[in-house]
Amino acid sequence: MNFQSDSLFQLETDRLILCELSQDDAAFMLELINDPDWIRFIGDRGIRTLEEARNHIIQGPIASYTQHGFGLYLTKLKEDSTPIGICGLVNREGLDDVDLGFAFLPAFRTKGYGLESASAIINHAKDVLQLKRLAAVTDPENVASIKLLEKMGFVFEKMIRLSDDGDEINLFLLEF
Repeated sequence: MNFQSDSLFQLETDRLILCELSQDDAAFMLELINDPDWIRFIGDRGIRTLEEARNHIIQGPIASYTQHGFGLYLTKLKEDSTPIGICGLVNREGLDDVDLGFAFLPAFRTKGYGLESASAIINHAKDVLQLKRLAAVTDPENVASIKLLEKMGFVFEKMIRLSDDGDEINLFLLEF
């Protein structure tokens, strides 16, 4: 299947396409951000409308593409372009290293899509962006994400707080 995209960035794996998020992805982002597991493990962003989701995409991923040359990318099935999650890199305040981030809708978890998309992003970070290491942060109770990070070679470094009033979270590092 040929896939045409207006995006500047695109990665393809055996089953997935990762491309830049656009304002047109607001309905998908609204669903993902309000998933109970997102709220539990990542946090409630207070985004409840399509307009708020559009603004989140503009001020988050799109701004990051411009400012840093990377960001979180829409992850969709290659076979039919169904959006299933996001995966990419974040230059997060409070971290010394670029951070690998990912989240998937419940119907698409435990199918290997996290490993497949994150592996493509890791290779891009190493080979194209020439980063020397990546960070990843998780809620200590997010066992699935911790297992995925460890499977990709990330090593637990320490517990951190990204803000003075924030909860303690796990910091993992992957050296290239």
